[in-house]
Amino acid sequence: MKRRAKSISRRQFLANSFFMGTGLLYAGSANGDDSQKELASNDDKALVAISLDLEMSRNFPRWEETHWDYEKGNLNDETKKYTLEACRRVKSYGGVVHCFAVGRVFEQEKVDWLKEINRAGHPIGNHTYDHVNVKATKPEDIQFRFRRSPWLIEGKSPREVIRENIRLTNVALKTRIGIDPAGFRTPGGFGNGLSDRPDVQQMLQDLGLHWVSSLYPAHPLGTPGKESDAQVLEGIVEAQQAAQPFVYPRGLVEVPMSPISDISAFRAGRWKLEHFLKAIRMALDWVIEHKAAFDFLGHPSCLYVTDPDYRAIELICEQVKKAGPKAAIVDLRTLAMRAKSSRGPPAKK
Repeated sequence: MKRRAKSISRRQFLANSFFMGTGLLYAGSANGDDSQKELASNDDKALVAISLDLEMSRNFPRWEETHWDYEKGNLNDETKKYTLEACRRVKSYGGVVHCFAVGRVFEQEKVDWLKEINRAGHPIGNHTYDHVNVKATKPEDIQFRFRRSPWLIEGKSPREVIRENIRLTNVALKTRIGIDPAGFRTPGGFGNGLSDRPDVQQMLQDLGLHWVSSLYPAHPLGTPGKESDAQVLEGIVEAQQAAQPFVYPRGLVEVPMSPISDISAFRAGRWKLEHFLKAIRMALDWVIEHKAAFDFLGHPSCLYVTDPDYRAIELICEQVKKAGPKAAIVDLRTLAMRAKSSRGPPAKK
């Protein structure tokens, strides 16, 4: 007697297909992969990601410091320690942190801390080699370093420089850590993502990347240095609707960053930590209620100064834990898988 084949839903089939064809992925266990596919195909659960960009940030630790614009990958010990502890804390809740590293990080003498992060199951993605603007069309707009030292890119078009910056980071990850990149995040966030740049979408796909995190929706910020009022907080909550993953017409998946980021709050807004935490709490309330997606965007080089006790990360983990079966902490690939399997309305070119 023949055993009847187990049926699966269209969403599950598409999620599995995306998983098999993603190409550049972080190494994970088979059981973990199955769990991610199951979460991606579950419409009844909010999916929450915690992502950290591994780079140095101007204005931190001292406001007058801007030299990091030229040394984005020269991570200090405080940034590394914060990243390791953040990963440990999220792991204790059963989740992972999705990291994105600039390629110049791999020029540092020791990368054992990154290998430790990878061994613990936290994916590490590509953030370009020099923290370049992927939409730049003029050499002087690519990156501060190349504006100061234009001979480094002499004779190359902006497109060639940007493409090589992404490719080199893939090579650096493979050479120093032994892994392929777990996705790609553009330096900076664009209000329309890559909707206006199908050529950049195609370039990423040509480099073997199947999803990108480039969209950071516009939202109110209030008066710098002053407490965020109800209108600002409500605007940030409303912006969560524009931060939901989707598929571009060419097939590249967009996994947006969710407001409000630490840099927006602490650099642009000059917020206090309590205001930042309140905004995150309210945004997560909306996300969990609507079974939506959320991608916290943090920078350890900023957070070790502004949030030394990991309160934002602890808040997110505790809020997800409190939600029980209504929410889960996932990586960005899982958010991409959900978007691909839902096949929602594509973004305009």
